[in-house]
This record gives sequence, C-alpha cells and structure tokens, in this order.
Amino acid sequence: MKATFISRQQEIRYIKETFTEALSDVLNLTEVQAPLLTDPSQGTQDTLSGYEKAVQVSVSSLQQQYEVVHSLAKWKRAVLGRYGFAEGEGIVAQMKALRPDEEALSEIHSVLVDQWDWEQVIDRQARTEKQLHDTVRKIYAALQQTVRSYTDTFITREPPLALPTDIHFVTTEALLALYPALSPKEREHAIAKKYGAVFIQGVGAALSDGKAHDVRAPDYDDWQLNGDILVWNPVLGKSLELSSMGIRVDRAALLKQLQITGRADSAEQPWHQLLLAEKLPQTVGGGIGQSRLVMWVMQLPHIGYVQQSVWAPTTHAAHAELL
Repeated sequence: MKATFISRQQEIRYIKETFTEALSDVLNLTEVQAPLLTDPSQGTQDTLSGYEKAVQVSVSSLQQQYEVVHSLAKWKRAVLGRYGFAEGEGIVAQMKALRPDEEALSEIHSVLVDQWDWEQVIDRQARTEKQLHDTVRKIYAALQQTVRSYTDTFITREPPLALPTDIHFVTTEALLALYPALSPKEREHAIAKKYGAVFIQGVGAALSDGKAHDVRAPDYDDWQLNGDILVWNPVLGKSLELSSMGIRVDRAALLKQLQITGRADSAEQPWHQLLLAEKLPQTVGGGIGQSRLVMWVMQLPHIGYVQQSVWAPTTHAAHAELL
C-alpha cells in the first residue's frame, strides 16, 4: 500500500514537472508565484459564470475583506503590463482556487481547482484566428511531449494513452449544425470521441438557436476568439475539458460583452479602466487543469486519485484509493 502511494505521487510529480517545462518552452513562459487572495474592489477577480460566490477571507490586521481567487485570468495581464513583458514573452503560475459552489462534485469536478494559469503578450494586430490556432497547436505539442515522456518512463499501463497527430478545430456554431439534437455537453462528447482531441472555438456568445454553447465571463476572453481544448477520455468514456483559453478582450470587445451580459458597471473598476485606457498589453492566455491532465495521462477513473480534496462518504466507498 505504501509503495503504491509513493509510486503514484512520483508519477504525479513527473507529469506536472514535465508539462510545466514543455509548456514554458513552446510559449516562452517564465514561471511566477501565484496569489491566493484578491481585493474584490480592484476588478481582477474572475467572475466565472456570474453566480459562483468567492470564498471570503477577513484579514484582521488590515481590516479588509479579500476573496480566494477563482482564476488568474485578469491578474496575469496586469502583471505582464506592470513589468513590461515584450511581445512573445509570457508567464505561467501554479494556481490553486476554491469553488465551493460547483453544482455537483464528480469524477472531474472538485471543490479544489488547480491549474497552469498562463498568459503571453501578442501584437495588437495578432488578434486573429490564426494566432489562436497557432497557440492551441503549441499547447497540444506540449501535451503530446508529456504523454510520450510519461509513457517512456512509466511503462505500467497497457495499452498506453494515444493521442492523434493533430488536434481538430471546430466552431460552436458548426458543432451545433453537426449535432442539432444533442445538448452542448453531448456535442462535446461526440466530437471528442470522433477526433480524439479537439478545440471548440467561440464560447460565450449566443448561437443561431439563441443559446450559448457555454458561459464565459465577459471581461477576459473575446468570445469569438476563444475556446476549449478537449480530449477523449477512454476510462470514463466521455470528453474531458483540459483547458479554457483565448485571445483576450480589447476595448471594443470588453464594452460589447459587458453590455450583452448586463454588467456595464464593471467597467468602472480599476482593472477595467486600465484596459479601456489601453494601458494593458494585448495577450492570449488561459488555464489548463493540472489534476484533470494528470488523471487523464495516468488513465485513472477519478480526480481524487491525484488530488487531495473533500468528497462524500459514498464517493470514498466507491473509490477506495482516493487521496
């Protein structure tokens, strides 16, 4: 039992370190330290879908309320601007967050969120689909490198995890046309099963049926130039979202998306004022789930095998090897 526990911990560490190095190499990223708390009055908190409540922390010595971060989407862009990172340079942080308002805990959803939060400066003229797709392909290359390295080092599972040579690109509108009778999640399962790895582009805006494929906060991704990286999970028999990412909003996209979501008042917050004054660099960025990626590479049936979190007694009964 002890040997199994130690072996798994070593594999987890190997995958995380290998992917961190691979991602940093392909995107020219410098690893930086991540904040756990954010001042809600500054506008850097990620509002996610808009209904999740951030964990409140009262700091007695400062007589002020802070929030546990949901992600570092806007914080990273401010850091790149503050320290004068140049085009083609970026940062990556090992982010941890708490999201207690998850509708349900499952094999892939936990209260604890851990991800590689990365951001790269791009030219203002590079807010294009080509730039987005090129960046996705680089991330996919880092993923392929990690899978190969892990398979070569830990020959413990047969058959080894296989990835297609290329990642498939599809828009949310095209996906709706392909599977009009399916729900958005069912469409994701269908397309990921068909291609093995897919980037679904255009998340947040309403489609031709009047509904969005999924919800996105209006103040970091441009809804036309963003998307999710999904892979097929053979253990669970469904798609697995590894990353949400995109080219970030410029002034026009921010104002438009805030208006659509009825959150125009957010534009008065300090972070948003910097963006509207064009004092923040143009960037592409996103988050890549650490525990999700690790459980998928190791072909494990539950995220709790690689992550210390909290689960119901019934979940522990069903999965005796949860950490």
